[in-house]
Amino acid sequence: MILEGKTLAAALRAPLAGRAAVAREKLGRPISLFAIGSSEDYGAYVYLKKEVQAAQTLGVCAQLHCVDSHTRAEDFIARIQQASADKSIDAILVARPLPDALAGSGFERFIAPEKDIDGMSPVSVGNLFSCKTWAEVQALPTFVPCTALAVIRLLDAHGIDPQGMEAAVIGRSSTVGRPLAHLLSCRNATVKVCHTFTRDLARALQKEELICSAAGQAGLLNTSNVPAGSTVIDIATNLDTQDRLCGDADTQALLQAGCRISPVPGGVGPVTLACLLENIILSGERKI
Repeated sequence: MILEGKTLAAALRAPLAGRAAVAREKLGRPISLFAIGSSEDYGAYVYLKKEVQAAQTLGVCAQLHCVDSHTRAEDFIARIQQASADKSIDAILVARPLPDALAGSGFERFIAPEKDIDGMSPVSVGNLFSCKTWAEVQALPTFVPCTALAVIRLLDAHGIDPQGMEAAVIGRSSTVGRPLAHLLSCRNATVKVCHTFTRDLARALQKEELICSAAGQAGLLNTSNVPAGSTVIDIATNLDTQDRLCGDADTQALLQAGCRISPVPGGVGPVTLACLLENIILSGERKI
């Protein structure tokens, strides 16, 4: 069974333009987004521009700023500080990956938590990891990382309840793997985190009912290491040997083994964008 995300994404995006219009009337200005990313990572920067354009179609005033390996860390942080202090800016989005000097600059500390729509700041992270239940996550005054939230939304849309499941998350990044593992725990799954130092992936996954993969390795998941009949949420975006977009999983082989699987493209990706747009609108609404 294919767990497609386009239908859910369309449903999430449908009310956003109307909400943005109401917020504009009450704020006396459009909701405003400050987005910044590296122009040297072609794929990431193209996707960032896509996010900005999608926000603009909702009536959001979006500023797009670029950095590169020549940008000084202090200048990068100064831009984020200015956006955080600017009362006319509601949402801040920092796209990754960034040049090494900027990625290691600790910029996350300077994002105002109420504007941190992808849950990067220490306050956002701390608030999320202080939650034990899903009700507490839903009541957060700050934002949850969009990709991790999109996985939960996708599972819910297809009637898959993680409660009581043996689950594995492959990848331990601060933006996807770790927050997703915590969200699944808040949904009462028993969660295992796998990564590049996991010695025997097949053994680690042999009893898992739910596998969420953000490893970034095409062909990593196949019938040799994924239990038949399990649910696979493929979060990664890779290129195959023919330069076609793919995830971590051998989708066709796993479908034949009776697995439920989200496709790449068309699975988690469109839901992530919808969650991001929803957070942009919410950042403005919370100022009303």
